[in-house]
Amino acid sequence: MCEAIHHRGPDDWGTLVDGGVGLGMRRLSIIDVAGGHQPIGNEDGSVQVMLNGEIYNHEELHRLLVDRGHAFRTRSDTEVLVHLYEEEGERMLQRLRGMFAFAIWDRRRQRLFVARDHFGQKPLFYTERNGELALASEIKALLAHDPSLAQLDPHALDQYLTLRFVQAPDTFFRGIRALPPAHFLSWERGVTRVERYWDLSYGPKWTYSEDETLERIDELLAETVRIHLTSDVPVGAFLSGGLDSTLIVSYAARVLGPELRTFSMGIPYRDLNELPAAAAVAKRYGTRHFAEEVMPSVGEDLPRLVSALDEPADPLSICLLHLARMTAREVKVVLGGDGGDELFGGYDRYAADRWLDAYRAVPAVVRDLVSTQVLGRLPDQFTFKSFTHKLRWVDQMARKTGGERYAASMQFFWFNEAARAELYTPGFRAQLGGRRPEAYLVDLYGKADATDAVDRMMYVDVMSRLPGQSLMILDRATMAYSLESRAPFLDPRFAEFMARVPAGLKVRGPKRLRHLERRLGERYLPREVLERQKQGFASPLMYIMEDEVRSLAPSLLLGSELVRDGYLEASTVRRLVDEHLGRRRDHGSRIWLLLSAEVWYRRYIGGRSAPDLAAEIAERRRSPSLEQVG
Repeated sequence: MCEAIHHRGPDDWGTLVDGGVGLGMRRLSIIDVAGGHQPIGNEDGSVQVMLNGEIYNHEELHRLLVDRGHAFRTRSDTEVLVHLYEEEGERMLQRLRGMFAFAIWDRRRQRLFVARDHFGQKPLFYTERNGELALASEIKALLAHDPSLAQLDPHALDQYLTLRFVQAPDTFFRGIRALPPAHFLSWERGVTRVERYWDLSYGPKWTYSEDETLERIDELLAETVRIHLTSDVPVGAFLSGGLDSTLIVSYAARVLGPELRTFSMGIPYRDLNELPAAAAVAKRYGTRHFAEEVMPSVGEDLPRLVSALDEPADPLSICLLHLARMTAREVKVVLGGDGGDELFGGYDRYAADRWLDAYRAVPAVVRDLVSTQVLGRLPDQFTFKSFTHKLRWVDQMARKTGGERYAASMQFFWFNEAARAELYTPGFRAQLGGRRPEAYLVDLYGKADATDAVDRMMYVDVMSRLPGQSLMILDRATMAYSLESRAPFLDPRFAEFMARVPAGLKVRGPKRLRHLERRLGERYLPREVLERQKQGFASPLMYIMEDEVRSLAPSLLLGSELVRDGYLEASTVRRLVDEHLGRRRDHGSRIWLLLSAEVWYRRYIGGRSAPDLAAEIAERRRSPSLEQVG
């Protein structure tokens, strides 16, 4: 199991065997490089801990615990956990600021205590079978323990094709669960208990003025970036040229100065190449800057991605994998801007909600006429965020409200209910048992401790898509190259403050997303960054890689093993491929999902190795195209 996750910690490894309990870990040595070997025990060795991640406030906790009489043998943040557990048991989690998945073995109580950080930055998977509990940082370690776990969970496939990610505790493997963010698992004398220990509240709202709120954000952000820089090895920062990463770099540069190294990756697509803006920030702050332009490849990258993620890949994964490989040549630790969109209000859907309500007020007969006589006749444009896409999105989202609207917006580019009805076989639908893949989004929207619709959407994003997609990809893509990624925005203290900032100070209409973040940026960022539209380098990839998609879609999907094994309708898959390649309908996003799911299925259910799968894909690229087959 440890060898399967060697990439997560190539520097050191340790094991603990105590009766019927065995723990093992791979270490990426960052804090107390020489003395932080794990497991680490308490004074008499009766409590042992292993940690994946970092505890950023460990120095403060170290002082507290020394004052209470505990003796430390190392400077490692890991040792703080074992003594804090002795003092406070489960309540210890309320004191932690960090990203972590840790396991504590308490020999006296015969208890295993396992916890995952507030936002799910660090992964933790587990399985229970025949009275045995097994857990690991990646699914591949559990498969090394028990290969028979390689069985598809149909509900996960349904969620992925609908939403592009899978919500914990579900995983793509029927018998493997993901411990959700902000949860702990306690196993004591054979009895397992899983509980939530933290949630994010959006009220009551602060009553500070806008300027006072901005000052407080400035102070908190400077503090969280400072503690996220804690390391005994060099630290770098991702620099995309967007607001989130450039703000993090501006604060980090004030601490590290020219020692800070920054890393940028560009893609050759229209005006979405962010390298010039990133270079301007690096020049302003005098960082040691590294930049590359990459042309991703489905055939070469997809098997590596699927093997790194243990799940079907997202387009974002390709760029992150390339960026991580470049960054890992220079540093072991890198800061990023993850969480900025969710905390400051950076997504278009936040601003669009009120406009959709206004359009919904137009008589339904008029809206239906626009939908059938105008939108139904507009040709697809086969470009990222095309005008046609936007108009159809507004038309469909205005038909719903509240949580149902949010859930619909998350599946617009993928397979909605009508599309799934055509894609799934009767046998596959029967396995799903009528369970709605988006139901948990609607449920989260309804139970959010918030009154404003924007706050409710932010809450759902933080609790679902952020850990299930963005952070999952970030962790696996970076750790595939033994690189630790950190997200200062996701410090719980900073997030708790931001959640209570009134939504109107974050979103001021469609032209003023991230209002407070932009005001903060005016203090520290170049003008060219502030004037740029939000870009991102992931979503256009299906258009950049159009030639590869055109060659791979027929050869992989028309011979789909998901079709062969009774999950997907062959006629629907053929129609999607035919319409897309014939440029009659833009199914680029859906084709990507199908390709990714197919490669995952062949890799894990079909039992191919990643190299064999890459060779198979390369061979299939030389197969005749759909047009040639007729």
